[in-house]
Amino acid sequence: MTALFALATSLLWGLADFGGGVLTRRAPALTVVVVSQVIAAVVLGVIVMATGGWSEAGPQLWFAVAAGAVGPVAMLSFYKALALGPMGVVSPLGSLGVAVPVSIGLVVGERPGLLQCAGVAVAVAGIVMAGGPQLRGAPVQRQAVLLTLVAAFGFGAVMALIAEASTTVTGLFLALFVQRITNVTVGGAALYASVRRGARALPPDGGAAVVLAALPALAFVGLADVAANGTYSIAAQHGPVTVAAVLASLYPVVTALAARGLLGERLRGVQAAGAGLALLGTVLLATG
Repeated sequence: MTALFALATSLLWGLADFGGGVLTRRAPALTVVVVSQVIAAVVLGVIVMATGGWSEAGPQLWFAVAAGAVGPVAMLSFYKALALGPMGVVSPLGSLGVAVPVSIGLVVGERPGLLQCAGVAVAVAGIVMAGGPQLRGAPVQRQAVLLTLVAAFGFGAVMALIAEASTTVTGLFLALFVQRITNVTVGGAALYASVRRGARALPPDGGAAVVLAALPALAFVGLADVAANGTYSIAAQHGPVTVAAVLASLYPVVTALAARGLLGERLRGVQAAGAGLALLGTVLLATG
C-alpha cells in the first residue's frame, strides 16, 4: 500500500509540475501558484463541509499550517534559483529535499533492509539524473545554490509536516484545506508585495483573459498538488517514511517524460539513464 500511494504521489506531483511549468510560460509564476491554490482551497472547503471534517480539528492542524507557510517560500526560492540558473544544475538539486523525511524516518527508528537501502541510493541518484544535471558550462552563482537548498529543505519539510497533520481520511481533508488556506495567504501576500514593487500580476499580452482561459488547467494543477499531498500522507502513515519519501520523490522523472510525450522535448542521455535508475530503485524498494 505504501509503494502504491507513494508512486501515485510522484505521478500527481510530476503532472502538476509539468502543468505549472507550461502555465508559467503564459502567466506570472506567483499568479499561477495563487490562483491554482485558491481553486484547490474552494474544492477542499466543499469536501470538508460535506464530510464533517471540522470535527477533526485539533492541535495536529498546526502541522498543516506550517506546511502551508513553508510551501510557497520553497516554491518562490526554487523559481528564483531557476531564474539565476543554470537550470540544469538547479532542477536536480531541488529534488534533494527527499533527504528531510528520510532523515526523520531514520531518527525515529526506521531501519530499512539491505535491498531497501540499495533502492534508496539508486532511486535518489536516478531522481537527480532525471533532472538533467549540467556538469559543464556556465558557473553557478552562490545565491542560486543557497536558494535551491532552501527550496529543497522546504519541499522536504512539507512532506514531513503533512504526514503528521492527520490520522483519518476526514481529518486529512481538513488538514489539506488548512494547508491551502495558508498557501493562499502567504502566496497572496507575496503577490501583493511583488505588484507593489512594480511586477505584473497578469500577463502583458491578454491580461485577465489569459488567466480565465487557463482556469481548467490551473484547477488541474492545484487539485493534482492537493491529491499528491493526500496520497503521500497516506503512504507515510501506512509504511516506512524512508520508502514513501523516496518513491514519492520520483516526480522529476514523470515531469521529464510528460515533457517528452506532450511537448516533444528530447530527453538527454543523463535523463534517460536517470529514469532507468529510478525505475530500478523503485523495484528494489518494492521488493525489499
